[in-house]
Amino acid sequence: MFDAAHAPRASDAPQAAARPAETAAPRIAGIDEAGRGPLAGPLVVAAVVFDPARPRINGLDDSKRLPPARREFLYERIVERALAWRVVFVEVEEIDRINIFQATMAGMRRALEGVAHAAELARIDGNHLPPALPCPAEAWIGGDARDRAIMAASILAKVSRDRAMRDLHARHPQYGFDVHKGYSTPAHLAALRAHGPCEHHRRSFAPVRQTELFA
Repeated sequence: MFDAAHAPRASDAPQAAARPAETAAPRIAGIDEAGRGPLAGPLVVAAVVFDPARPRINGLDDSKRLPPARREFLYERIVERALAWRVVFVEVEEIDRINIFQATMAGMRRALEGVAHAAELARIDGNHLPPALPCPAEAWIGGDARDRAIMAASILAKVSRDRAMRDLHARHPQYGFDVHKGYSTPAHLAALRAHGPCEHHRRSFAPVRQTELFA
C-alpha cells in the first residue's frame, strides 16, 4: 500500500533541468519576380511556401544561376512539393499605367495574398516591402541566393515568364522574344527600329517611347 508519509516531497525529488519548449519552424512565404527590366512582356511574381517538416528539394538556387532545363525540372518539383504557391502576371497595360515599381509592389502583394492562408511570415527579395500585406514580412536583399523559398519563387517566376515570352514569339516572330525575352539587347532594339513596337511593348520605357517618337 502506498504510504503518503514516505512519498518524496517536491523539494526532495530529483529535478530535471528545465528545457525551453521546442517551437516549430515558421512557414515562410518566399516572393520574387521576373521581368522588371525588359522592354516587352509581363512582369511575373511568384510566391512559394514550403512545409518545414517535409524534406527539402535539392538543387534550389537563384533562377539566374540555373540553366533552362534545370529550371524547368525544378519548377515541376516545386509545384508538386510546395504547401502553397501562386504565380501572378502583371500585364503591360498596368505597368504603363502605374510604373514598373508600383506594378512590382502590386504583384508581390497579390502573390502573397494567394498563399497567405499557409504562411506565417513573408520574405521578399529586394529592399522594399509592398504596403497592406496580409502577414508580417521582411525585405531580403539578395534573398534569391539566401532563402530557399525565395529561390523557389524566383524559379517559378522565371519559368512562367519565359514560357509566356515564347508564346508571344509565336505571335510576333519579328522581335525574337524567344531569344532575348523582351530585354534590351541589340537585336531587340534593331527589331524595334525596323518594325516599331507591338501591343506587348512597354511604352513607359524610354527605348520604346523613343522608337515611337522617331518612327
